[in-house]
Amino acid sequence: MKKRAIAVFDFDGTLTEKDTLIEFVKFACGVSAFVGGFLRYFPYVLLMKMNLYPNWKIKEKLFRFFFQGWFYSDFVRCCEEFSNRIKTFERKSILSLLEKHVKKKDMVIVITASIEEWVIPWCDSYNVNMVIGTKIEVDEDGVITGRFKTKNCYGIEKVKRLLEVEPDRNSYYLYAYGDSKGDMEILSFSDESKYVGYRKSNFFSKKHWETVNKLKL
Repeated sequence: MKKRAIAVFDFDGTLTEKDTLIEFVKFACGVSAFVGGFLRYFPYVLLMKMNLYPNWKIKEKLFRFFFQGWFYSDFVRCCEEFSNRIKTFERKSILSLLEKHVKKKDMVIVITASIEEWVIPWCDSYNVNMVIGTKIEVDEDGVITGRFKTKNCYGIEKVKRLLEVEPDRNSYYLYAYGDSKGDMEILSFSDESKYVGYRKSNFFSKKHWETVNKLKL
């Protein structure tokens, strides 16, 4: 019996040309606030680039700085408005591959380290079946605490989160698309995959590159 097909896409840098955390902060808080916040945490960013500070920690610090204390309802409304901005920096070539999977009625899942709330409205407009991203914590009064409710959906966490919703790996044929080191594990976990970065990244060895870059669609 033919297996059902699942296609998973990374979001930032794969379906978009820009980092949506940066773009969303500018959209929601203004450019001046964005510059001030990122200058404040720039030393942590440098440490992260040198692999001396965890990616998820600086991301959570930035998120808390900008959005702690927001009412969740206001945050969601802002995310919905932001979806139109995302359409101005889509990667059309990769979006066309997503649309092919949708047309074939494959199950399409976007798995991203971005916050789910600003990815879901964009994905809904393209009939994506599911979004798996980083979840944020909201208190009993509907106020954002600034903390993450889940682990940052990056690296091996992408595989773990996929298996939470699709645990029977032998029941489906998996396609995967990604553009960065954070996608390496989900690309390797798939049956057919495509690294879609703008240039080959040095985190892949030549042998691994040949294995990962194997999509036949």
